[in-house]
Amino acid sequence: MTPSTAALLEADLFGFQSELTERESEKIAEVREFLDVEVRPQADDYWERGQSPRHLLKRGGELGIFGCAFAETSQFENSATFRGWLSLEIARCDPSTAVLFGVHSGLAMGAIAATGSDEQRAEWLPLLASGQKIAAFGLTEPGHGSDTARGLETVAERRGDEWILNGAKRWIGNGTFADVVVVWARDIADGSVKGFLVRTPAVGFSATKIQRKISMRAVENADIVLDGVVVSEHDRLEHANGFRDVAGILKHTRLESAWHAVGTSMGAFDAALAYAREREQFGRPIASFQLVQQKFADISTNITTSLALCMRASALLESRRLEDHHASMTKAFSAARMRATVALCREITGGNGVQLDTGVARYFSDAEAIYTFEGTHEMNSLIVARTITGMPAFV
Repeated sequence: MTPSTAALLEADLFGFQSELTERESEKIAEVREFLDVEVRPQADDYWERGQSPRHLLKRGGELGIFGCAFAETSQFENSATFRGWLSLEIARCDPSTAVLFGVHSGLAMGAIAATGSDEQRAEWLPLLASGQKIAAFGLTEPGHGSDTARGLETVAERRGDEWILNGAKRWIGNGTFADVVVVWARDIADGSVKGFLVRTPAVGFSATKIQRKISMRAVENADIVLDGVVVSEHDRLEHANGFRDVAGILKHTRLESAWHAVGTSMGAFDAALAYAREREQFGRPIASFQLVQQKFADISTNITTSLALCMRASALLESRRLEDHHASMTKAFSAARMRATVALCREITGGNGVQLDTGVARYFSDAEAIYTFEGTHEMNSLIVARTITGMPAFV
């Protein structure tokens, strides 16, 4: 039986998805079916309970959607645009699952692929791609988010063939159940930022789930404490020699988060459109009202312009021409348009829209986290403006 290609989405008015190859479109169709059958029916329940559907990581491994960019783990030739659409599709179904997968595959696997030794890549990438092991990425700290480049307080001290890590990390997705955490720390000896593979459980390592969240509730973020954690020299990422190496990883994942923003916008659009077609007031479906149609026109424009920017940025990534300001502009714009979009979708669904059952509330809430992570709107804007003016404005 010939595999089917993915149908174009209603929110994709300009047909950007048609830029995928036939093989890529077939994979998107397979992933879309997995999401509709195994993720969508349980997404609200996991979100409401504040638990990660961690079993989906094993299923993601079976589908072959982790590590698509890396030679060791890619199951077929694919483009940066395909990988963006993959992120979009997952976020369109459930933004929390997109982050669950993105932390594992984009941040953690990306760090190992970009800065690990050949031996580290060979050891970890296949294990993580299969979902046999789960990874997290530890950069943000309790006192440092936007200023981690200069303010990183977690430290590493070398003693012979071992390193001693001390410090704390915050908002670490997958941190409560990861088998390995990529931890970034400042070397006491030379002040440079280095990366370490902390295998859990480890003596002196503790991870506490962050509670009382209003966004990304199905992502188990952790407060992590490193109290004299011993890491062998073998588990130091060999090619991570400064924060510029961290920034190189974040450039790629910042673009991924822009695709997440578009997918979140599309998910909210799908739910609002279905509601508006069925919901009647004054004897007519509200989708026929002029003011509601104006909202849908604005939503569609937000999605289309953001998607166009993501497509171009991914083409630049494919040709190895993606720069920091490209990724930052794409993320800042797409996340801002997403925030406006989910608010409009919430308006369309009226009072019912604050309930999970209507389908919009989860996207509306999760959008707040996407708007902030992978660089706040302000920081990404300053990165763009630095390129324009030639003058950094970071304080």
